[in-house]
Amino acid sequence: MLFMVIERFKNTDEIGRRFRALGRMLPAGVEYRDSWVQPDGARCFQLMEAPNAAALQPWMERWQDLMEFKIAPVLGSTDFWTQRT
Repeated sequence: MLFMVIERFKNTDEIGRRFRALGRMLPAGVEYRDSWVQPDGARCFQLMEAPNAAALQPWMERWQDLMEFKIAPVLGSTDFWTQRT
């Protein structure tokens, strides 16, 4: 499944330091696809692939002191429209 993860940053500098030191810290079975950062650095939008939303929990726990998360399951537009016909 694909998930759009919306992260609201609490401390951008510390997020950068941790990411450079430890990487993304994803649990097994979770794959990073791509991300986009809001120009003011307040939020990041990440596309992740995981078997289910619960698989993202260990990763979110590793970052929850520095950001807040919202998770939305998503489909690619081709997949969505193929299912609709």
